[in-house]
Amino acid sequence: MNDSSSVLIIYTGGTIGMRQDPIDGTLKPFDFSQIMAEVPELGKYAVRIDSFTFDPLIDSSDVEPGLWQSLATLIQERYDEYDGFVVLHGTDTMAYSASALSFMLDNLAKPVIFTGSQLPIGVPRTDGKENLISAVEIAAAKDEKGHPLVPEVSIFFDSQLFRGNRSTKVSSEEFRAFRSPGYPTLAEAGINIKYNHQAIREPESWTPSHEILLVRSRDQGHHSGDLWFRQRPFQPVVPRHRQGSRRDG
Repeated sequence: MNDSSSVLIIYTGGTIGMRQDPIDGTLKPFDFSQIMAEVPELGKYAVRIDSFTFDPLIDSSDVEPGLWQSLATLIQERYDEYDGFVVLHGTDTMAYSASALSFMLDNLAKPVIFTGSQLPIGVPRTDGKENLISAVEIAAAKDEKGHPLVPEVSIFFDSQLFRGNRSTKVSSEEFRAFRSPGYPTLAEAGINIKYNHQAIREPESWTPSHEILLVRSRDQGHHSGDLWFRQRPFQPVVPRHRQGSRRDG
């Protein structure tokens, strides 16, 4: 990991951001500005971590295109400030959101990693801490040229990194809740994180100046379901793959 890396954690809602109230036992969202106190392991990485919390928080079952638009706009606005983005999201619709963002963020050359958890981050046996820590590490990881190792939209869950638009939720009970039936995993976290470089998509250009194409509503959000490309004429990006990589997806 590069010592100049910076990551923005975006909390949209979901189980991962909850902890149990010691008095009444109910689950309540914690303040992500205090993420280092909640997950002190993050402080061991040489990476600057900031957070942004949606207000109000979005329940996974209430996710709709307006959230995707807000997420894409936020990433575009903060794009030059960070090396990678980690989106904390409810698991039920995480695959839908990751897939949508993968098409909304054209010319993307930085990691946008969705993750969440089956158990709240503030309870014993939570899977949330490991998912968050590994997602941050991958979002900050760079190669010897300073390029991000995973410059695409993906989902990290239970030690595996999947392409965002090739993922699906398969379980509400198991920690291994996501699969990618039609595409290989992009990375797997064990003692070390092993990257499947041949499966990872590369951008058309690594140049510092990126104009990310967003999908916006036709009339500035009044009909968030009516999405179209409006920032510039749509030009499909044919990503460059590392030698020997698959071109589907």
